[in-house]
Amino acid sequence: MKNLLKSKKLRVTSFRTDVLNVFQSHENAIDMGMVEKELGEHDRITLYRTIKKFIDVGILHEILINGESKKYALCSHSCESEAHHHDHIHFLCTDCNETYCLEPQQMPVINHPSFQIDSFEVQAKGICDNCKS
Repeated sequence: MKNLLKSKKLRVTSFRTDVLNVFQSHENAIDMGMVEKELGEHDRITLYRTIKKFIDVGILHEILINGESKKYALCSHSCESEAHHHDHIHFLCTDCNETYCLEPQQMPVINHPSFQIDSFEVQAKGICDNCKS
């Protein structure tokens, strides 16, 4: 964790390390409520600033679920502050409501001369392996 923070030129603090440990312990994307629950007693404003900073420097990425709620997941090592590289599908389990980043996947190429596409997301819905068994 310390090396990741240092590589992003962030000061290593116990709180930042604790937040990273929460995300490291999950294979799926989690919402702010889960982060708060696992951290226990903390300053909410510091948490929100930490999450925003982690997104800004390419440690976390934000996933918008059904256009309304947000979840967060660790970025791959190729993400940087200038550009997030998330060429993957977000899979939402309709049974347990967990969200998974499915990497690597063949993503569609969108090239239309009349439009400037700045970003796009692909979201699949279905039943995850845990719920199938």
